[in-house]
Amino acid sequence: MTDKPADGPGEGDDEQQNPFKGTPFEHLFGAGGAMGGMGGMGGAGGQMPDLSAMFGGKMPDLNQIMSQIQSLMQPYDGPVNWDLAVDTARKTVAQQPDPSPSQRQKDAVADALGLADHWLDTATELPSAITSTSAWSRAEWVVGTQEVWRGLVEPVAAQSAQSLSGALPEEAQAMGGPLLGMLGTFMGSMLATQAGSGIGTLASEVLSVSDVGLPLAPAGRAALLPANIESFAEGLDVGYDDVLLYLALREAAHQRLYGSVPWLREHVLGAVKDYGRGIDINTEAIQARIEEQMRGVDPSNPESVQQLLEGGLFDLPRSPLQVAALERLEIVLALVEGWVDEVVGQATEGRMPAAAKLQEAVRRRRAAGGPAEETFAALVGLELRPRRLRDASTLWGSLRTRQGAEARDGVWTHPDLLPTSADLDDPLGFRDEANAPEALSDEDFDAELAKLLGGGSEERPDEQPGADDE
Repeated sequence: MTDKPADGPGEGDDEQQNPFKGTPFEHLFGAGGAMGGMGGMGGAGGQMPDLSAMFGGKMPDLNQIMSQIQSLMQPYDGPVNWDLAVDTARKTVAQQPDPSPSQRQKDAVADALGLADHWLDTATELPSAITSTSAWSRAEWVVGTQEVWRGLVEPVAAQSAQSLSGALPEEAQAMGGPLLGMLGTFMGSMLATQAGSGIGTLASEVLSVSDVGLPLAPAGRAALLPANIESFAEGLDVGYDDVLLYLALREAAHQRLYGSVPWLREHVLGAVKDYGRGIDINTEAIQARIEEQMRGVDPSNPESVQQLLEGGLFDLPRSPLQVAALERLEIVLALVEGWVDEVVGQATEGRMPAAAKLQEAVRRRRAAGGPAEETFAALVGLELRPRRLRDASTLWGSLRTRQGAEARDGVWTHPDLLPTSADLDDPLGFRDEANAPEALSDEDFDAELAKLLGGGSEERPDEQPGADDE
């Protein structure tokens, strides 16, 4: 006999039943959390818990919640549940009509890209890099760019799981592999849901495969999205054919730059990957954010729970490594977009009266960013718009005016030659010193003049006295 009462539901059981005890997800999966309340459905003695009281008098849609949790905990290969990401992106795109391009639209895109390449031949010596042309629907854009997105998102998930496992309390680390495996699975699915939502939303606005500045498709594959271009053309007071040709010029220019500069693709994508590798998990910050978000969840409303899963759960302060990576990305994207802006401006001069109006419309759109880009930035933390496009375009135009198109394009021969943030602060002064000879002192001038007249007395390093006596 013992006076110790039989084990019943209590704090000790909650610690044993909640494998996330001591982790940032404890609040989410604890007995009082929107998802943890289902962990002890049977309760002590087979009694169901009072779900109505648990959720403030509102009965949750358990089937909906269970389905969401099961999808997040499904096993998958790699650090991200990429099937879930693509499925989420497709569902996001399907929320509005997404017609497949007609044959007429496909032909118009092919003709516009062909003419664009011809015009660009007069503006740059970089050769055409287009090997195929496509007119894509939004869903086709998601599919056609998914491999690059996957390569960008996976480092974020891998580093998140690694950083989180090292930041767990000792009691959580003692649980070893099973807990870390569950955390990794959960985080990879959460990030997949967030990234898929961002990519799907971005698909509703992009005008071409190169529209965000990143090389999102295989080299040489140029693609435009007619449905989005039609929406963009509304209210511009410019004919659709001119809009299509102008955007084709930008797409073809992107293809030339990325196709002709072998290091540029990895340089740009590498900055994004460095951002992912720089994640530094702050468990207390995650815990506080989860608790804050949980207070706004209405369990009886499936959309409210879905917003928790998609609403920037990992929107945490950036580490110094991430800040540095994003600064590099911002500069190089500005330089890419500025070069495209400058080259297209040269190609359309005297040929397209509406080019100036279209240039300004594109500049404003890229500088301000739309809801889609803001959504993706909030979800994954990446700023995809070049804020200094005008400065970069001015820099490239000034360099061409002073030294010619060959000098402008020659800057891309090596990453060390690229303009810096300080150069963008003074775009008219980039390489200005190359236009004037270096100032010489009187002594230097006399020495150089003596050399020119053959009277210099300096010995060459490899010359020895008496070498010519033989």
